[in-house]
Amino acid sequence: MSLALHSLISGVPASIPSPPVSTFPIFGLTIHYYALCIIAGIIAATLITNHRLTKRGAEKWVVIDIAILAVPLAIIGARIFHVLTHPNFYFGPGRNTWNPFEPGSVWAIWEGGIAIFGALLGGAVGAYLGCRWTGIRFWTFADALAPGLLLAQAMGRFGNWFNHELFGLPTDLPWGLEIESTNPAFPLGFPMAPCSTPPSSTR
Repeated sequence: MSLALHSLISGVPASIPSPPVSTFPIFGLTIHYYALCIIAGIIAATLITNHRLTKRGAEKWVVIDIAILAVPLAIIGARIFHVLTHPNFYFGPGRNTWNPFEPGSVWAIWEGGIAIFGALLGGAVGAYLGCRWTGIRFWTFADALAPGLLLAQAMGRFGNWFNHELFGLPTDLPWGLEIESTNPAFPLGFPMAPCSTPPSSTR
């Protein structure tokens, strides 16, 4: 029975369906919607920060020079934080820990596994180095970045929607997400009903 049909039978007036796919192929490559959401968030944050910095007298597009360091370090930090907080996923007997071409490797970021806290820490280090390089005051940059960073985080959450993750407990509220019971993260023993979205969580 589909979750939407189950919702109607159980008296739930409406729910939000999860997307049927999370990837699509192009030129032989598998493109993840999650990655596209993150990239879109980075672009939006860069544009907003550039606008706010130039209004304060900074050179136009100096934000690019800072982002060249901040973005890669944010991604590296996000991955390191995830690996350190989920060691059983990557270390121990039978794990392909260090082989970058094997599933389950600490390098296999395309399989998922990043954390916003690590992204903030790594990005802050990169932004600090970029500010030293460009002569921009770090706290001026951080203040200009803040609205764009919040928007980027919100846009990235759509990637979690495509991946059918970050859902809460079963709910009868109309904004509950439809999550299939075969989802690896679906808690055992829970009924097949739409799940609420948590107020905040990290992957």
